[in-house]
Amino acid sequence: MKFSLDLPWVREADFWEPLGDGRVRCNLCHRRCIIVPGAYGACGVRYNHEGRLYTLVYGLLTAANPDPIEKKPLMHFNPGACAFSISTAGCNFYCRFCQNWVLSQSRRDGAFGKPYEPREVIEEALGNGCDGISYTYNEPTIFYEFMYDVARLAKEKGLFNTMVTNGYMTPEAIRKLGKLMDAATVDFKASGNKEFYRRYMGVLDPSPIYESLLEMKRQGWWIEVTSLIVPGVGDRIEDTAGLAKWIAENLGEETPFHLLRFHPDYLVQDIPPTPVKTLERHAEAAREAGLKHVYIGNVWGHPLENTYCPRCGSLVVERNGFYIIDWRLGEDFKCPKCGYRLNFAGRFHGNKGYMYW
Repeated sequence: MKFSLDLPWVREADFWEPLGDGRVRCNLCHRRCIIVPGAYGACGVRYNHEGRLYTLVYGLLTAANPDPIEKKPLMHFNPGACAFSISTAGCNFYCRFCQNWVLSQSRRDGAFGKPYEPREVIEEALGNGCDGISYTYNEPTIFYEFMYDVARLAKEKGLFNTMVTNGYMTPEAIRKLGKLMDAATVDFKASGNKEFYRRYMGVLDPSPIYESLLEMKRQGWWIEVTSLIVPGVGDRIEDTAGLAKWIAENLGEETPFHLLRFHPDYLVQDIPPTPVKTLERHAEAAREAGLKHVYIGNVWGHPLENTYCPRCGSLVVERNGFYIIDWRLGEDFKCPKCGYRLNFAGRFHGNKGYMYW
């Protein structure tokens, strides 16, 4: 894609500062790239043109479709809801195993998509009977400006906003979103193992993700956390136990934690899918570290797709993949057996997920 100010998806970017000699610093993600004129940031979609920073993907969407909220995965936020999901090209990470690599690793002259205005996203969401918007598939930090404008309109129309993110957005960018964003799924890989991030993701230090999580909590966002467990190279029990302990102590012991099964994709074809037994051992370690709602993802039909009451152990929500099979919680998300109020937000929307699959 050639740069031109006449293209509708080229807009001046948010969160940058001039450094002199035409250089700029991007302050949208924790990389804080210093970009010379005629060059891109690490994301490949933010470009320095004559000393000003531009986004090249404003409304240039690679996906726009309804999803069950459980696909994000958000198990405890507006369960059963429909989330209209949008994405662009580009990412600030270089995950060698990315399952959405066609989108995320399309950068610089390879960006593509269909142009949308924010109102068109809202119109399609409402036309599909969706309850909210999800910014997902690629890293939503990359299309921040469009996400922000859509999120404002969504709130005006009574829709919720959620994002699926690697957590590398800066605190100042999170603060600007503020009350526009309702929920976030923050995706760790290998439970935050630093060497894994360096070797397989092109990220020198994952520690800023924790700073972002704390800022999201301060802003009142609903948070669920995932960790992709990669056999042999990203499956240290100690890392999962440490992450789970941090979540319990800083976000709350009833924060939903999802352990996701790896499958070979993109540039990593020589590592097999994660054994289910490995996921189960990690789930046990997370529970021992203090978390009450630990899920296993990408293993449809597994008992740890379900929700159990933390007090009495009763099965209260039965799922199969992204679908709610049986909803047993009473009014205000209370366990029908012991009356314990489980940590859910929003309301139960029924089994709307079936409509979109």
